[in-house]
Amino acid sequence: MSKRKKIIIIAIILLALGLLFIGGNTFSKQVTEVKGKGVANVANWSFKVNNNEAQIQTINLASNNNKNLTDNKIAPGTSGNFQIKINAEGAEVGINYKISFINETNKPQNLFFIYNDKKYKNITEMEKDLTGTIDATTGEKEKNIEIYWEWPYETMIDGDSSVNDKIDTQDSKNIKEYTFDIKVEGVQILPQTS
Repeated sequence: MSKRKKIIIIAIILLALGLLFIGGNTFSKQVTEVKGKGVANVANWSFKVNNNEAQIQTINLASNNNKNLTDNKIAPGTSGNFQIKINAEGAEVGINYKISFINETNKPQNLFFIYNDKKYKNITEMEKDLTGTIDATTGEKEKNIEIYWEWPYETMIDGDSSVNDKIDTQDSKNIKEYTFDIKVEGVQILPQTS
């Protein structure tokens, strides 16, 4: 066989292979394209404290106080309460809430706080007991936290009030305003998978 015939035969074979490759891919490939859309509704979030989403109004301890004091001031022998209302109506997720008190200044030493029949010497001591959950599936979406306070007229130590009388007198002279900030946090509960 001549060199020229060999080149022609090789060229024909290569051309046939090329056509098989191109033609095979063109005619054997079947493609189906299906289009769709991804959709997910987002659960509503709603968390209010004392009917406000941004901040709590000032809570004045003396607002529910004895009538014998002037200008809504507290003193030994006075007591009262205040409420923190947490509302998650409209939320479609569970919420863990936590109440904390920060920036407390000028607390009278014999002023006590009471929550769930437990007495606290300091308002920040209550924080560990002021947490809870509002479940996503419960019908009860509102929590009313009621905190009582009292400044006893006589705080007895071993039947003697003279030491605390002096402390009360000194606090009444030196303290013009007792303040603290309230922070209420609501955090979505991680949904459980079954």
